[in-house]
Amino acid sequence: MKIVHKDYGTGEVKLRVQNMDDLWHLYNVIETGDLVFALTTRRDETRADAIRSERGEKKKMRLGIRVEKVEFHEFAEWLRVHGTIEEGPQDIGAYHTLNITNDEDLSIRKTWTRNQFDILERAEKATEKPLVTLLAIDDEEAAIAQLREYGVKKLAIVQSGRSGKYYTQKAEKSDGYFDEIFQIILAAGEPGPLVIIGPGFAKESISAYGRQKQPAIFKECQLVSSGQSGMAAIQEILKKGIGSKMLEDSRVGLETRMVEQLLAEIGKDGMYAYGKDEVAKALCAGAVEILLVTSVAARARTFESMMESANDSGAKVVVVSEHHDAGKKLESLGGIGAILRYRMS
Repeated sequence: MKIVHKDYGTGEVKLRVQNMDDLWHLYNVIETGDLVFALTTRRDETRADAIRSERGEKKKMRLGIRVEKVEFHEFAEWLRVHGTIEEGPQDIGAYHTLNITNDEDLSIRKTWTRNQFDILERAEKATEKPLVTLLAIDDEEAAIAQLREYGVKKLAIVQSGRSGKYYTQKAEKSDGYFDEIFQIILAAGEPGPLVIIGPGFAKESISAYGRQKQPAIFKECQLVSSGQSGMAAIQEILKKGIGSKMLEDSRVGLETRMVEQLLAEIGKDGMYAYGKDEVAKALCAGAVEILLVTSVAARARTFESMMESANDSGAKVVVVSEHHDAGKKLESLGGIGAILRYRMS
């Protein structure tokens, strides 16, 4: 994301969408009542058109929509903003939907919160980071995924079609299995850093083969051992916070480690608080070191005053995406939790 311009007087921020993760970040800042401007298409229905049977052709125009609903789908490359036309060349008051995709410019006019500005600034910094591809592989199956800002996006599951002895039988090459994996990785877009995860020797085998056949992808790949395979292996290393520095530094890795730390404190009856009432008491006592809030609650501003209080007290505020396991675990605790500086009675 690129922040083109900020006008603190009018509350208008101009942005450029640069990747799919930007759509996720916009989903977390655009809310009901905001005024969103973007280039779109709409039928040019003049009075002359109204008396003809055929409808007017669609024309490009810039419209300002007063937002009523926002939709984000993790498997689609768009963000839909529904509302009524408030500014534009025609149809003021009519309903319209802006379909925001990559490489588009838009403006948002609203009353901003500190958390929402933090999201935009984080999105701008995240644009500089390469997109990490994850490959969890064993003798029988491979799971291919991308590490996005909002969670782990599964791309495909590939079956080897062979027995567990497949890799030790030199007479039977693994070319077909590996080549299918290469095709999926290449089809997902420009390959970024690759992290190969697994419990056995399959990760070493595909790494060696890949350096010969697809050196651009495998030249600097990283290998991480796990006790599980498939998507479970990816979740395992994210939870433990071990292995590749790229995973440790990722947004999903950070959110996962923070939630796991909270759960560990709960398990040993240590320095924790969860649920609205407990966290509010901890904030009043100045005991909160890290405040965790689900993205669902942050969008709804359910704990807005508590987030502001945490920021004012110097605590770190982490919004946890609902699109991965850590977010679901935090949701089960009431959508809010805190890691404390000291244990409260």
